[in-house]
Amino acid sequence: MITFGLFVALALRSQADQPNFVVIFADELGYGDISCYDPKGVETPHVDELAAEGFRSTDFFIPANVCSPSRAALLTGRYPMRCGIPVARYEKAGSKYEDYGLVLDEITIPELLGAAGYRSLIVGKWHLGMEVEGSHPLDAGFHEHLGIPSNYATNPKARGPNADTLYRGKQVEQKNVPLEELTQRYTDEVVEFIGRQKDEPFFIYVAHHIVHGPHRPSVDFVGTSKKGKYGDFIKELDHSTGRIMKALHDAGVDDNTLVVFTSDNGPTFHGSAGPLRGGKYCTIEGGHRVPAIFRWPGKIPAGQVSHATLSSMDLLPLFCDLSGVERPQERKIDGENILPILTGKTDESPHKRLYYYNGTNLQAVREGDWKLHLPRSQKDQPFWNKKKHASRVFVTLDEPHLFNLKEDIGEKNNLAAQHPEIVVRLQEFAEEARAELGDVHTTGTDQRRINLVDPQER
Repeated sequence: MITFGLFVALALRSQADQPNFVVIFADELGYGDISCYDPKGVETPHVDELAAEGFRSTDFFIPANVCSPSRAALLTGRYPMRCGIPVARYEKAGSKYEDYGLVLDEITIPELLGAAGYRSLIVGKWHLGMEVEGSHPLDAGFHEHLGIPSNYATNPKARGPNADTLYRGKQVEQKNVPLEELTQRYTDEVVEFIGRQKDEPFFIYVAHHIVHGPHRPSVDFVGTSKKGKYGDFIKELDHSTGRIMKALHDAGVDDNTLVVFTSDNGPTFHGSAGPLRGGKYCTIEGGHRVPAIFRWPGKIPAGQVSHATLSSMDLLPLFCDLSGVERPQERKIDGENILPILTGKTDESPHKRLYYYNGTNLQAVREGDWKLHLPRSQKDQPFWNKKKHASRVFVTLDEPHLFNLKEDIGEKNNLAAQHPEIVVRLQEFAEEARAELGDVHTTGTDQRRINLVDPQER
């Protein structure tokens, strides 16, 4: 939560030359799902144009392999274990997730930018506890909101009674809204907002439902790809991206807007992780490495393809530094300012180590090109790996597995026996992470308490 003193300090800063920020956040879009990352992917000319006009990352790390933790990490710049959202919300009434959501005293991107004169809009999927007191997007710093609480569903037994209810702010806009209508409505909202807000700085967070199931593209896109409704959905995502970019151009703010296009985690079995193995629910690269494109004409040189390791947690410090906002000082921010990489001044990643969690279970540690998968048992897995997804890659491991990602991006050649000294060093890093961030059987020194209580335990 922003203090009054910080608010005043930020408000006094000049708004001159403050760039706008647009984050387009796809849902379960895989590393190999779009054509600028894989020629076998769906043809996405508008997204490909973003990449051609800006910076395309080949090593963009999402610190979670499911929806809610990924969104929390992006908005707070912190590991999910640190900001208290390490597992995915489940909106069904009466479940232990009723009181689980983003807490009010976490500081978010829109909250920081708001104190510096920015107006913020979110459209789409929230999935951070909209029904929980203090966890609504408007409580988290957004000024305007149009979307649904979490994953779309029409079956209340599966996702709760409001999973197909569209909200504007805290008011119901429409019940039983068809998923086929939502992408256009969200895009219309963004286009209108850009036209209205063009003379003042803004932040837009477009949290798409695409490509999360059910796959229901609007009628105009059915049959437009060669990959069924999954591919058709991606075509609609690409079209929406094109409309947003046109709106920025028409409003005359294109050159003063940093656009980020990325995904919340890897794909399900419908999609493609390209050369990576695994996908959603896995701590192998296919679950955590996703497409990421940055475009800012005149500031970020065009045509860059970078192999430097970046993270979604970097957006908060990046946006703070570009807008003249002081980063939060009283808490650990895990993201870094990656502007020198985006502008081509360096290719050295600021991330010396990365930690891969599956729910609350620390499962892998990375240092540079070296990645160590830690031993894990079935009983320590989050609920999504208990039954339905038990066949996912490396759900259980008896021994450490070491990979060199530069030489073996598919994580197939275990080098633990050849490099025992690296195994020992990365195991020591894992112990440091457990001490600070926690693990399934360990409470870390800087781990926010997770409020998950079964109804019968109340």
